[in-house]
Order: sequence, then C-alpha cells, then structure tokens
Amino acid sequence: MRFPSHRVWSCLHATRRRHGARTVFPLLLACLWAVFISPCHAADRPVRILALGDSLTAGYGLAHADGFVPRLQAALDARGDAITILDGGVSGDTSTDALARLDWALGDNPDAVIVELGGNDGLRGLDPARMEQNLTAILDRLQQAHLPVLLSGMYAPPNMGAGYSQSFRAVFERLSHRPGILWDPFFLDGVAAHPELEQADHIHPNPAGVAVIVARMVPLVERLARRP
Repeated sequence: MRFPSHRVWSCLHATRRRHGARTVFPLLLACLWAVFISPCHAADRPVRILALGDSLTAGYGLAHADGFVPRLQAALDARGDAITILDGGVSGDTSTDALARLDWALGDNPDAVIVELGGNDGLRGLDPARMEQNLTAILDRLQQAHLPVLLSGMYAPPNMGAGYSQSFRAVFERLSHRPGILWDPFFLDGVAAHPELEQADHIHPNPAGVAVIVARMVPLVERLARRP
C-alpha cells in the first residue's frame, strides 16, 4: 500500500497554523484512522502483477481453478493482500513468442511482472544464446517502464545433454544478477522429479504440484508488490 503522506502532513500543517500545536496530536490520530481504517477512505487500487509465462503459468492440463494464477490469487486473497494477478500465460510460448507479444501483454497496465519463461526453449533445444537475447530484451523493456520484476528460473530437460543444460542454466544465473531483479531460482522447485506432483507428461504440475509452487511463490510475490 502506498501511504498518502502528503495529505496527512498538509492537513496537520494547516491545522497547527490555525489552531496551535495542542490540536495536532488528536488530529494525527484522526488522520491515521481515516487513511487506514475508515471504509469511506478511497484506498489505493490493488497492486496489479502480470504473470508473463508459458503453459506453467497458463495452467495447462488443469481445470481453470487449479491453475497457477487462480491458485496464487486465492492464496493472496486469503492473506488479505491487495494484489491482483493478471494471467499472461500462453501454452507453448518460447522466449521469442513472449517477446513478440510483450507490448500487448503490458496493455493491462501492470504495476509489476513475474517472468516465467524458457521451458519451451529447453524442450525444443533452442539456442540458449537466443533465449538470453530474448529474455534480456524483455527485462530491458520492463525495467525501462519502471516495472519491478520477479524472474523465475528454469532448467533444461536432462536428456538435452550436460553441455546444453549448463549453457541453458547459465543464462538465468547471469540475468539474476541484473540490478533490481527479484530472483526465484527454479519455478518447479520441489515439484520436478516428484511424480506424485506431476501430470502424466512429467513436465506440468498437477493440482498438488501447483499448491507447492504457490506456497513458495507467495512470499516472493508479496515482496514484489512492495517494491517501488
């Protein structure tokens, strides 16, 4: 929540000039009550966070209510967080695809962005250098727009070979060091290689797997929402 301090202190300053210092403390309490408690106060709108991603964000293979975005929204709502998650997940998207639709996705005017990409680049064996160019362009665009970013990392499938996997992972390690980036090392942490948390394809999480991801992501998303 952004504290409207200019309203409070302007009010106090004007009252002190007119009525003396003795009235300031009671008025301060009244102002704080009006800002934080009174239902008549026009509160700031919820922080809008765009989840820009692929099928992991889009909830592939799941009922809508079991997908990542609805489950994350429900968890934030249960904690009383004034945060709205905007679903920017498109199944099958590579980093190239996401870059191509970025301006369209930003049309919802988010206040911050979660970037969850790279899984399809790895599954298709696409060049990690090209993925890095695309992700760099996405992060550049977001940071130029002064949007806080939570970057969620990814690993390549093990069948792609050690050399490819190392090059792929190094992309995310480098990007994680960009100034201002909030870093989640692995979107599927705690889910990948756990068959009981995966769908039959052993790629996408099942509802229990989504619950694991959401539980880990909630504190990060709350931190993201607090960033200026």
